[in-house]
Amino acid sequence: MFLARSCPLCLRRGLAPCDDCWLALDPAPFGPIEALLSYTGEGARLLKGLKYGNGRAVIGRLADGMSLMVEPGWADVVTWAPTSATRRRERGYDQAELLARSVARRLRVPCRSLLQRLPGEGPQTGRSRNERLVGPAFAGKRTSPARVLLIDDVVTTGSTLRSAAAVLRLMGAREVRPLAAASTPEHVTARAARSVPGRAG
Repeated sequence: MFLARSCPLCLRRGLAPCDDCWLALDPAPFGPIEALLSYTGEGARLLKGLKYGNGRAVIGRLADGMSLMVEPGWADVVTWAPTSATRRRERGYDQAELLARSVARRLRVPCRSLLQRLPGEGPQTGRSRNERLVGPAFAGKRTSPARVLLIDDVVTTGSTLRSAAAVLRLMGAREVRPLAAASTPEHVTARAARSVPGRAG
């Protein structure tokens, strides 16, 4: 459980982020992949804090909003698109995994590690758009349940989630639903879930 001490945006003690900052964040625009927030302005600042600044206190509130975007009973399992081994070692955690486990708890479905990122594929951060369009390579770790909710933190081109979803289908998934915490403006479907007060956890 991650206990929020202060809002990472305004530094007010309490929820991370606080109600005022949370409601001021821009929702993700409509696009081919669902996401909660727009990866612009304060939304980008929030996710960068999670990715690069050990800002894990925001996980609970992000998971609250993401879980409300999924119909009750839809998912058989929640999984995530794993980050590179290098990034995981640097940060000490995989932010997509933390989001997936927190979303799964709220949906009351299992969270399973179904994918492994193949070696030799560097992180997406810092790569050109054309390089990002190719996406990282994944392999399946086990047979996939029928309906999989696939979690990632930020969508840019969508190549990471498309690559991961393709492998899950090869491993037996009938339906794969990608869902991200944030998306760059050209991606993702906005929902009204953010207006519900968050829980820390």
